[in-house]
Amino acid sequence: MLDKHYLTPLFAPSSVVVLAGRADAPETLTPQAAALHAALRAQRYSGTLAFLDLQNTSGTLQDLKQTRADLAVIALPPAEQAAALEVAGHLHCRAALIVSSGIEAQQAAQLQRIARREGIHLLGPNSLGIQRPSLQLNASTAGTLAREGTMALVSQSGALTAATLDWANGNGVGFSSVVSFGPHASIGLTEALDFLANDPHTHSIAVCMEGICNARRFMSALRSAAYSKPVVVLKSGRRTAGSAAALTHSATIVGSDDVFDAALRRAGAVRVHSFVELFSATKCLASRYRPVGRRLAVITNGGGPGVLAADAANDIGLELGVLSEAGRAALAPQLPAQATLQELFDLSEDATPAQYRAAIDAALAERQIAGVLTLFSPKPGNDARAVAQALADAKRQAEKPLLSCWLGDATVGEAREVLRDASIPTFRTPEAAVGAFGNIANYHQNQQLLQQTPPSLANSLARPDIEGARLVIEGVLAERRSVLTEMESKTLLAAFHIPVTRTLLARSANEAMMIATQLGFPVALKIDSPDVTHKSDVGGVMLNVHNATAARDAYETMVQRVARAAPNARIHGVTVQPMARATRGREVCIGLVRDDPFGPVITFGAGGTMIELIDDRAMELPPLNQFLARRLIERSRVAQTLGEWRGANAVDQAALEQVLLRVSEMACALPQLREMDINPLIVDEHGTVAVDARIVVTEVGQTSGTGHHGSYGHLAIMPYPERLEQTWPLRGGGEYLVRPIHPSDAQMIQRLVRELSPESRYMRFASRIAELPPSLLARFTLIDYDRDMALVAVHRERTTDEDGEVHTTERIVGVSRYAINPDPSSCEFALLVADDFASQGLGARLMYSIMDVARERGLAEIQGLVLVENAKMLKLMRRLGFEIRAYPEEPEFKLVVHTL
Repeated sequence: MLDKHYLTPLFAPSSVVVLAGRADAPETLTPQAAALHAALRAQRYSGTLAFLDLQNTSGTLQDLKQTRADLAVIALPPAEQAAALEVAGHLHCRAALIVSSGIEAQQAAQLQRIARREGIHLLGPNSLGIQRPSLQLNASTAGTLAREGTMALVSQSGALTAATLDWANGNGVGFSSVVSFGPHASIGLTEALDFLANDPHTHSIAVCMEGICNARRFMSALRSAAYSKPVVVLKSGRRTAGSAAALTHSATIVGSDDVFDAALRRAGAVRVHSFVELFSATKCLASRYRPVGRRLAVITNGGGPGVLAADAANDIGLELGVLSEAGRAALAPQLPAQATLQELFDLSEDATPAQYRAAIDAALAERQIAGVLTLFSPKPGNDARAVAQALADAKRQAEKPLLSCWLGDATVGEAREVLRDASIPTFRTPEAAVGAFGNIANYHQNQQLLQQTPPSLANSLARPDIEGARLVIEGVLAERRSVLTEMESKTLLAAFHIPVTRTLLARSANEAMMIATQLGFPVALKIDSPDVTHKSDVGGVMLNVHNATAARDAYETMVQRVARAAPNARIHGVTVQPMARATRGREVCIGLVRDDPFGPVITFGAGGTMIELIDDRAMELPPLNQFLARRLIERSRVAQTLGEWRGANAVDQAALEQVLLRVSEMACALPQLREMDINPLIVDEHGTVAVDARIVVTEVGQTSGTGHHGSYGHLAIMPYPERLEQTWPLRGGGEYLVRPIHPSDAQMIQRLVRELSPESRYMRFASRIAELPPSLLARFTLIDYDRDMALVAVHRERTTDEDGEVHTTERIVGVSRYAINPDPSSCEFALLVADDFASQGLGARLMYSIMDVARERGLAEIQGLVLVENAKMLKLMRRLGFEIRAYPEEPEFKLVVHTL
């Protein structure tokens, strides 16, 4: 059936019971209860609403059970909340909301224990409540019921929730849902996002947040939501970058707010930094069209506002969209003689509504232009409303984002109403309008990042020596050290096939002289000490040593200099290595930092001794693939020097991307890594070489590392579980591949559903749908492999075209999946097989495979709902050893259960 979300009784209840004292005795009510009574009675809730006074209830608990409700709303003094929650359990409420404030962690934990025991999903305590305008439900103390809309608001701040609703009421903004959390909440941001991702009333989501507890769960829910609808995030508490305890350059320049930006980017969401920007971005993203690039055409009737828009575009990395030669030649005759069509479409102050329309049509038709911003400055004799109407008329044929900015106030009020009625986002300043387009352009780019689900190890690269790398780390930790020496660091890099300079350790001046002579001059000498963080700071580096005598003298000079600068440092000797010969190579730094709570983060930027001063930091969460590695490089400032630059040839970009993929493999396979700098990594047209490296490791718990079955608990994003791929034979000949689902499978899944018979679709979804709605398709194909699993059976089909050429295409012919229940020791499964592949053993194989994965995940039970009339499915379940039970809540289904 079409899966009904487990939080539907909370966020979209059909019946509500209120435990908030007596409205006719206001002196006995808490402030929250008084506000709640007023809010609930201000409009007629579309479901069943009952008020229950626990102090004056006659009858027995058996009588109370007749009051059954989906949701219990509790607004009572702290001492009475636990008893009220137990009553909600007796009433068989599946969800409860506690509207209160000031509840400490200990009492909150007690309430959560009661809720778990009673099988209740609890929002609160310390919540302002929820609003569901489509149901006329205002179970909150956040003010009057918001007007109905398609945007959901979820907020961790009660004050921001109330302020947002107040602002929205005055600006005509409506909501599908409003959800407020507070400290020590049981159900939080993660669960709300999970529900809203599948809510048909919600088309976009605005999030006001302060922090997260579990990065994996947050990223899982956010990625799922952002894949199906736009998500805009406003986060307060931006902390200063850098850490005083950092032992590498990368960790010094990367702050937690930078990592949060990287996480949101990878999740496909958009971050904003102001209250008003939150709504302008959400409004734009909820419009019909999305940009497919960063070129914005600016149409104006005044040079000043146009230049302001151009400057704002440059500041945020947008390009100005211009017409082709043919486009300019066609448009110019339709415009005033003073008009210019270079970087701006400056139509001059005499532009008429018809000329505005011609320019807008030309910009919309230009393939390379991704969006259009129309500016209007009021002038005597110009009709602001008529120009706005021309823009509204153009919107009907537009297939790109169309934004507007009517400057001024008194004379453009009517024009703004025309634009609002046409659902054209309108702004009061050019900078705000450009910023809004920047947000939706970022959304497009972030959606590309979202759809990347790389494996932990790159398929195209040789397998690394993971066990050898672990031995090095274990040896360091056994000595109660955390910082690897240069020799150990380079050994670790070499285990992952990252090219390093040949490095040998000299323990005396004589050894340094002999090693240097064997390696060949010039050489570099560096101090080898586990206690020296940055060698250059204590005079621990000497470059371009050209002969044996100089090598011997350099050793003695360096050891003495370091001993004076760092008298407590242990000195093992001096490393000797050939000087990197890439005379026109570029120095870059690839690093890794460990963030709390997002785990490992890969950084890329300019390298060398001035790295903190240059402050070039692009970052991405592992795992990476080539697409993500390339985008990471492009976001850095040093990327501008990697092509042909000042007479030097372009660098080997593929080799640089390979190093990033190798660092991603290290991040996935070695949870002990805390910090890492490969600085400098020299890259030229011939490849890359790591000249120096510094690695810091730490002990990790059992749950943080990669287990025998490849669980990656230290990562915020679960890698694609390639190890689950298996090939099986078909009964009638041929074979098929069973593998985990991937976001790119969406269209093949849709084809599978479309090609089913109406009967088969009904048996699977308990619905007459012809195809999956976009939100459900997104939910089925972009999954967190740790929380859910879906396995697809892929069959390769060969077809011959009219010219006799043979083409091979892939087709998904079956899917089995499970979703972990909230308990969380059991899971619910679903199974679907194409009609023309029925009775070939495919369904049984997919079920065995998904049960194996669930068993490996540590789940105790797998269960599912099967329509009573679905005889074939029930027969298969019996054959697989499932127990068939009645399901009293919905008698048309049977509950099938198997112990794992």
